[in-house]
Amino acid sequence: MPTSPDQTSTQRTSPAQAPAGVTAAGGPDGSRRPPYLSATAITSGYNKVPIVRDVTVTVGLGEIVLIMGPNGAGKSTLVKALTGKVPLMGGRVVLDGEDISHAKEDERAKKGIGYVPQLGDVFATLTVQENLEMGGYCWPRREVRRHVDEVLEQFPTLQPLRRRHARSLSGGERKTLAIARSLVADPRLLILDEPTSNLSPLIAATVLHDVVDRLAAAGRGILLIEQRVALGLGVATWGYVLVAGSTRLEASGAELRERDDLGSFFLEQGRAAVADTAPSSGPRTHSRGA
Repeated sequence: MPTSPDQTSTQRTSPAQAPAGVTAAGGPDGSRRPPYLSATAITSGYNKVPIVRDVTVTVGLGEIVLIMGPNGAGKSTLVKALTGKVPLMGGRVVLDGEDISHAKEDERAKKGIGYVPQLGDVFATLTVQENLEMGGYCWPRREVRRHVDEVLEQFPTLQPLRRRHARSLSGGERKTLAIARSLVADPRLLILDEPTSNLSPLIAATVLHDVVDRLAAAGRGILLIEQRVALGLGVATWGYVLVAGSTRLEASGAELRERDDLGSFFLEQGRAAVADTAPSSGPRTHSRGA
C-alpha cells in the first residue's frame, strides 16, 4: 500500500524513506553500499542527560560518510557512543552483522573499529616508530613489526621520521602519524574526529584527498566528522547534518554539494540557543515544553 508524503520510516533506505523529522534526499536511485556499521536510533549523553537523540547512521565499506553540524550539535558525543567511550541510553550498534551495543571500547577496536580523536591522537613523548608499535597492541608481539612495516609502505613520508619524537612533527605529519597508527590494527572501519582541525587549508586538503580518499578506495569504511564542511563534502559519498543532537538532513555527497541551504541548518541551532536564553515577559520556568 503506497504511503502518503508525510509518512516516514525509522531508517532511511531510499529517497522516499527517512527517519521522522529528517529531510530525505539522495541520488537518482538512492543506492548505497551494504552497511558494515549500522547505528540505529542512537541516544547517548552524560550523567543521564541525552546529548544525541534517535540518531541513525550507516557506513558501508568503501564509503566516506560525513557527519556535519554546528558546534554543540552532538557530533563528538555520537562518535564516543559508537566507539564505546560513553554508554548508550537507547538504540543499537551493529558491526558486520554483530550487535556490539554493549561491548567495551577495546572490544570494539578488536572487532574492527579504528578511531582517531581530535585531540590526544598521538603519544607526544614517543618516537614515530614507537607510536606505530603502540597501534599494534592487538597483535601478538612477533607480528607487530610486520604490520608497522605494511603501514609505513602506505605512508612513505613517515619512513624518514621513524626516530623523531611525535612532539617535533608538524601538524600535518602528526595527523598522518595518528591515522597511520590507527591502521596498524587493520580496522575495516575508521572513525576520524575532525582530522583537519588546526591544519592549514593546504595540509587539510592533503589529509582528506590524499589520505582519507585513498583509504576508502582500498575498501575501508570511513566515518568522518568535519567542521570544514566544504572540504569534507569534497570527498564524502554520503552525509548527515546534526542539529541540537538530532539528524535534520541526510543525502548523498553529490546532492549535498549542490545544495545552497546547508548554512541554514548551522544557523538554526544558534537561533534556538538565543531563544532559550532570551528573557521572558512572565515568570520563568525550567520546563522547555513539548
